Amino acid sequence: MALSDGVVKKVLISYAYVAIWIFLSFTVIVYNKYILDRKLYNWPFPISLTMIHMAFCSSLAYILVKVFKLVEPVSMSRDLYLKSVVPIGALYALSLWFSNSAYIFLSVSFIQMLKALMPVAVYSIGILIKKDPFKSDTMVNMLSISFGVAIAAYGEAKFNSWGVSLQLLAVVFEATRLVLIQILLNAKGISLNPITSLYYVAPCCFVFLCIPWIVVEFPVLKETSSFHFDFVIFGTNSLCAFALNLAVFLLVGKTSALTMNVAGVVKDWLLIAFSWSVIKDTVTPINLIGYLIAFFGVAYYNHAKLQALKAAEAQKKAQQDNVEAGKLLEERGEDGKKSEIQD
Repeated sequence: MALSDGVVKKVLISYAYVAIWIFLSFTVIVYNKYILDRKLYNWPFPISLTMIHMAFCSSLAYILVKVFKLVEPVSMSRDLYLKSVVPIGALYALSLWFSNSAYIFLSVSFIQMLKALMPVAVYSIGILIKKDPFKSDTMVNMLSISFGVAIAAYGEAKFNSWGVSLQLLAVVFEATRLVLIQILLNAKGISLNPITSLYYVAPCCFVFLCIPWIVVEFPVLKETSSFHFDFVIFGTNSLCAFALNLAVFLLVGKTSALTMNVAGVVKDWLLIAFSWSVIKDTVTPINLIGYLIAFFGVAYYNHAKLQALKAAEAQKKAQQDNVEAGKLLEERGEDGKKSEIQD
């Protein structure tokens, strides 16, 4: 049976959103690596780069929300902002700072392999704060992912313990941020899309980054009198970072979070291939074997999560059907009583 034009158009649009997100995510990662790497653009100031991104994204988000009114702001009290958004902003600042710092010491391909530990960190933190229950089968899955990443690390040709520590810290802070978003915002019925997230979180993140910047990078930048701000490089880099957030908004809004997870897997493999073929980073067979083990573990974890969500939705729908059926029975009973009284 031939597909209708509407279905074909919808599928093509979905693929277009996926392609745009993969391209922008790929571009931001490679662009950041280019700027920060001492062998390339040679501007090893990750805090400064992150602050430029946050200032740029804050400004554009404000324009979209307040001037053009393309996105509705969320109703948020000062108390809620201080107790919920500020901690999330602090964690976001630390996550971005350490993850960008890792690009100075590690290859793009190895960083993608280390990022496979994200589900492990999210699940472990969920157990520690008693948000998620301990399940032995899930823990075995988490151990398989960790084992795969450990093999990939063992096979890394240019292993740098400081770079690995920075990336692992970035994973921990990002995982904690994701868990806190669920606890502090989602549980209270507050849902932020990528634009409103930048509107509320980016300014807070910028302020937090100012503290380490003044101590760590400002004195060095002050002494580097030969440096001139390159508006083309940093402007296009910041624009790509903001466009990536817009792409996330479109991808999740027009497809699903699962589609984004699948697209993320494709992006990671493309980055590994690019890192090996273009940047000429060394990718060993042991690297690939370890990442394959971690990859299958993450794929199984995402599959299990999808099945659990489907089961929860089915149960919720069944409960709603039962409630509606009960209401219909009550209405029929009341109608029957009325007809008896009239007779």
